[in-house]
Amino acid sequence: MDALAITPLTDLWDWLRRSGLEILLIILGSVLLTRFVQWVGVRITDRIDRRATGGDALVRSEAAKHRHSLTQVLTWAAIVLIYTIAVFFVLDRIGVPVTGLVAPATVLGVGLGFGAQRIVQDVLAGFFIITERQYGFGDVVAISVIGAAEPANGTIEDVTLRITRVRSADGEVMTVPNGQIVKVVNLSRDWARAVVDVPVPTSMDVNRVNEILREVGREAFRDPAMRPLLLDPPSVMGVESIDLDQVNVRVVARTLPGRQFEVGRDLRARVVLAFRRQGMHLPSAPAADEAPAEAGETPTQVLR
Repeated sequence: MDALAITPLTDLWDWLRRSGLEILLIILGSVLLTRFVQWVGVRITDRIDRRATGGDALVRSEAAKHRHSLTQVLTWAAIVLIYTIAVFFVLDRIGVPVTGLVAPATVLGVGLGFGAQRIVQDVLAGFFIITERQYGFGDVVAISVIGAAEPANGTIEDVTLRITRVRSADGEVMTVPNGQIVKVVNLSRDWARAVVDVPVPTSMDVNRVNEILREVGREAFRDPAMRPLLLDPPSVMGVESIDLDQVNVRVVARTLPGRQFEVGRDLRARVVLAFRRQGMHLPSAPAADEAPAEAGETPTQVLR
């Protein structure tokens, strides 16, 4: 009787020393390997960020943004692959026939394919977002989502095959499934444009106003603090619209990607000071025309 009781314990001890130890090593190895993959991914993305233009999260070359997003996706895919392989090895050590799971796995895969169509749609959409370089880490975007009344405006913080994570100007983090995206407005692709509409009374000489604005643009381009942000001198487009008691004169400036908001604010301040020096006053804009937040600014800006 004692021998029969000892035999199961002996068998269990032998299994723990062999298969049990192997399972433990497989789990431990997979965890360490995923940690190493994450560490390598972080090192690569940090290196890309340090080499990016100006070290600003909003100002990166298109190649750097694409490499950053691609590194994140590859890191995520490698971690999923490591854990998948570890599960198969553990099942084999337990004694579950892996080859016998092929048919049930096929049936399960078909069922999941019908039941998880949205996940498949998200992954396929994320694949095309990455390969087509529609946007990347650090881009300022406005993303229109199915069922949402307003677009998700903000800075891209993370792009994977399934989701896109956006941080708004207020610091809120929005997670958008890639399959639900219907339109993307990229405000920081290659270069950006700061647009300033200057409202002036109809009694003012428009030619004189244009000359003042051209001088403001030349001064901004000569300013050592502004020159690195501008790709060329700001230009005066002329009268953009005519109202009953005022006209809007448009000034545009090509800037580095993501810096159009900073340049636009600087140009508005310079315009106000230049008009005051000339003894000219600009009309006040109504309270309802307040400029929107950075990530959601529209091309037409009202000078106040």
